[in-house]
Amino acid sequence: VVWLVLVFGSSPLGRAERDPLPSWNEGPSKTSIMDFVARVTQEGGPDYVAPIDRIATFDHDGTLWAEQPMYFQIMFAMDRVKAMAPKHPDWKNNQPFKAVLDRDIKALAALGETGFLKIIPLTHTGMTTFEFSKFVVDWIATARHPRFDRPYTELVYQPMLELLAYLRANGFKTFIVSGGGVEFMRVFTERLYGIPPEQIVGSSGVVRYQLRSGAKPVLIKDGKIEFVDDGPGKPVGINRFIGRRPIFAFGNSDGDQQMLEWTAAGTGARFMGLVHHTDAEREWAYDRKSFFGRLDKAWDEAVKRGWTVTNMKTEWKKVFAFEP
Repeated sequence: VVWLVLVFGSSPLGRAERDPLPSWNEGPSKTSIMDFVARVTQEGGPDYVAPIDRIATFDHDGTLWAEQPMYFQIMFAMDRVKAMAPKHPDWKNNQPFKAVLDRDIKALAALGETGFLKIIPLTHTGMTTFEFSKFVVDWIATARHPRFDRPYTELVYQPMLELLAYLRANGFKTFIVSGGGVEFMRVFTERLYGIPPEQIVGSSGVVRYQLRSGAKPVLIKDGKIEFVDDGPGKPVGINRFIGRRPIFAFGNSDGDQQMLEWTAAGTGARFMGLVHHTDAEREWAYDRKSFFGRLDKAWDEAVKRGWTVTNMKTEWKKVFAFEP
C-alpha cells in the first residue's frame, strides 16, 4: 500500500492523471496548451526543446490580473496624489489632479497619456527605491478594488496561476514582460505568481546612486523615463534582460503583439496566446474600443496567424479564486 501511494499519490486516479489546469474548460485553448507542452518536453521527439530554452513570457495587466477600470498602477498613483494633496491645494482646480481627487475616472481617461505622464512621475520619483517599495507594500495591503471591494491582489486570474505552475512543473522558466513599472511589480510578483524579481521585465525610470550621510548608499528615483517595455519595446526588453527568445508567450492586447511576433519568429515549436475579455458578468467584456487593454490589431494578427485566442467566458470555469 505504501509503495502504491509513493508511486501514484493519494488520489484514486494518481497524480499523473490529475488535471493540471482545473479552472480551464475543455476546449481549443486548453488543448493547444497541453499539446504544446507535451510536444516540447518529449525527449527524442521532433519538437523537443531543452529545459534551458523553455522560456515563457507573460504580460501582466489584463493577462495575469485584471486591468479595469484602469491599470492598477494608475490606481496606486491616484491614491498617492490623494495622500499628497494637502500640500498642494491648487490641485483641486487643475487637471489631471482635479479628476484624480474627484475620482472621475472617465475624465482622467479622456486626458489620455498627457494626464498619466503628469501623475506617474510625480508619484513615483523624488524618493529612494526603498521608500517607493514601502509605499507599494502599504498600498497593496490596504487598497481595495472599486468594483469588487477586494484587495487588488485577489484580482489575479486563477486559470493563469495554474498555467504558470503547469509550465514550471514541465521545466519552463516563467517571466513577466509588462508595460507596468518594474519596481512596482517586483514588490508583489513573487508572492502572487511565484516569479522572482529578477524575472520581471518592465518599464523603468532613471535611478541614480547617492551616498548619504553616514556613508549609506541609496538609489534615488528620478523623473526621467529610461525604458518603456510596451509594444515594440517588449522584444527589446526580452533581448536586453532575458537574452533568450521565448517559445511560449501570452498577452491580451495590442501592446503584446510585438512580443508574440518575436516569439513566433523563432525556429521550432512556438505558442502564442491572447486572453480575450468576453465576460462582463464575472469580469469585463472589452476589446477593440477599450482605452485600457485594447485588443484590435493583435486580434486580427492572431486570427491571421492561427495564434490561440482564449475566450474568457467560455473557456475559463472560474476567473478569480474567490468565485464559488
